[in-house]
Amino acid sequence: MRRGSRGNMVIEAALWIPVMVLLIVAMVQVGKITYLYYSLKKAVYSAARYLSLQQGVNFCDLANDPNVTAALQFAITGTSDGSAPPLISNLTTDMFTVSAECVDAASGVPGPCSNAGCPTISPRPDYILVTMPTGYMVRPRIPFITLDPIALRPFVMVPFGGTS
Repeated sequence: MRRGSRGNMVIEAALWIPVMVLLIVAMVQVGKITYLYYSLKKAVYSAARYLSLQQGVNFCDLANDPNVTAALQFAITGTSDGSAPPLISNLTTDMFTVSAECVDAASGVPGPCSNAGCPTISPRPDYILVTMPTGYMVRPRIPFITLDPIALRPFVMVPFGGTS
């Protein structure tokens, strides 16, 4: 009755094992990318939180303010002086953008603060926005499949609690 069906299980296994291995590898890569995005989001939040509690931040020149530099170094290395190695490889301070956000009284929507009152922004900003506009490029590695790099672009807006 079962004559000639002895090798079916071996053939089916030979067909399905590569598919299953590719699916498992793809799931692992999705998990790694998700964890990397979480780590980047945590770094962006650390910079925003560190900066939101600082006193005497120069909002007219955020690019050259030592508080901003210390906040970005803290996000990347875990130390405000940048003495430790980066927590995420190839992550640099150039990838981050910091801006001050003020709530528009008419619409109630946060937007960039006007710099008309420099050397100080009046009133002080309501939020600190830290973004990675160019993103952190990550390429998923799946055997026999070439995928384009994915740009992970986390951002965080934190209420400003310091003084300007």
